[in-house]
Amino acid sequence: MAHPDHALEAQKTILGHPRGLFVLFFAEMWERFSYYGMRALLIFYLVQHWMFSDSDASVIYGAYTALVYIAPVVGGYLADRYLGQRKAVLFGAVLLTFGHFLMAFEGTGGQDAPEMNIFWLALSFIIVGSGFLKANISVMVGQLYPRTDIRRDPAYTIFYMGINLGAMLGSLIAGYLGQTYGWKYGFGAAGVGMLLGLVVFVIGKPMLMGRGESRAPERLAKPVLGGITFEWVLYALAFLSVGLVWFMIQNQKLVGFLLGGAGVVLLGYVLVTAVFKLSREERNRIIAALYLIVGSILFWALFEQAGASLNLFTDRSVDRAIFGWEVPASMFQSLNSMYIIALAPLFAMFWLWLAKRGWEPSAPAKFALGVVMVGLGFLVLVWGAQAAGPGATPVIFIFLIYLIHTMGELCLSPVGLSAMNRLAPAQMASLIMGAWFFASATGNFAAGLISAATGGEGGGVDRVMEVYFNVGWLAVGVGVVMLVIAPVVKKLMHLETLRDDDLAGQSELGEPAAAGIDVTEERR
Repeated sequence: MAHPDHALEAQKTILGHPRGLFVLFFAEMWERFSYYGMRALLIFYLVQHWMFSDSDASVIYGAYTALVYIAPVVGGYLADRYLGQRKAVLFGAVLLTFGHFLMAFEGTGGQDAPEMNIFWLALSFIIVGSGFLKANISVMVGQLYPRTDIRRDPAYTIFYMGINLGAMLGSLIAGYLGQTYGWKYGFGAAGVGMLLGLVVFVIGKPMLMGRGESRAPERLAKPVLGGITFEWVLYALAFLSVGLVWFMIQNQKLVGFLLGGAGVVLLGYVLVTAVFKLSREERNRIIAALYLIVGSILFWALFEQAGASLNLFTDRSVDRAIFGWEVPASMFQSLNSMYIIALAPLFAMFWLWLAKRGWEPSAPAKFALGVVMVGLGFLVLVWGAQAAGPGATPVIFIFLIYLIHTMGELCLSPVGLSAMNRLAPAQMASLIMGAWFFASATGNFAAGLISAATGGEGGGVDRVMEVYFNVGWLAVGVGVVMLVIAPVVKKLMHLETLRDDDLAGQSELGEPAAAGIDVTEERR
């Protein structure tokens, strides 16, 4: 029986949606404000304040973002099995608030400064906090609605706008403050944003109507260690994991070994399960899903140059004067979110327009177009830099690379996440979704290595352009091959025999880097 307060709350709506949606909207908006505000400054902080080389800073950046993407696999499991999404999000928000405020302790700079240990600790809190919050708050959006509620897709669209609004404002405000007035002001702004998100989530608890609570409250309340409940044991273990991450983030090769080893085990387990436990059609769908997962690694490895090498290039080699004002390089990180807000509805309408005429590309074909576009973005930037000669690259080419990359993202990311939902049999849904985010983590780590290559050999702009030229053509070539074999992959998906009952979790929406659900894909 529903709690009477929950029934009363269900009658209170904003724009026809439960008020809890807007609690989650604002909480996630402020969390993304803090994350992307900090991300916009991180590579500059590493190079200009802690005095790392471009190569070392890029590897640290890649290890950090990789761990941010792999942590939700663990956090999502703990929420599903024990804590419930609401407590996981709340705990994650507390850790994130600690982490973002710790970033404001900048000290004197240089790698010998004692404050360096506080910096590593701050990154560790943010990584573990993201693990508890990142996936679970998106799941809570879906929990506010019955599975057949026609408001589900519009709800995720509203939530998605909150994600991108927060990312855009974080890059603009924290980026401007950090590069204009001092690091502590930029990171402090990110901390304030995260604190606001935490406050909104705590105050708005009644509006969530009991959603996201633990499935095993009696297990959580059970004393296990000298009267300490199991719930607090989980929190204590999470704090201990901050220490483990603190060690790993300082030893980035360990992150690479972790990703490589875990990737082999995960791939092997999925393949063995598919071969021995699934029917032929289900096995083929898993193979198609793995194909998309592996293909996404290259995309994210190039797309995520935005926060690393592309950020440094924008700072050093681009004429950033707009209407007489030299715009801080970190503020250009907001372009991706601006373009997503503007273009996502247009892409959805365009796919629908094509679908009605029978012209819509298949999911693998859209995926291939995304890979081609991420390569084209770099080639356009290389052409612009070459055309500028020895002078600074015109800022229009930074606007263009972000535009082309965002268009590629809108072809690949929503389609990829939707495909994971469609292709995974119910008993493997979480595993395949975990593999998708694992690929994002691997791509982010690879992004750090590519960024490191642009800082090698003291080549300056020429070295950056050489790497961009090579990876640009690599992506275009791989994308064309993927386009050619797209019909084969589409056949492996066996879309003609999919039933609604086959669809694993619906419409869980991410963010720019793990974004979206393609509504037209879901409805076919």
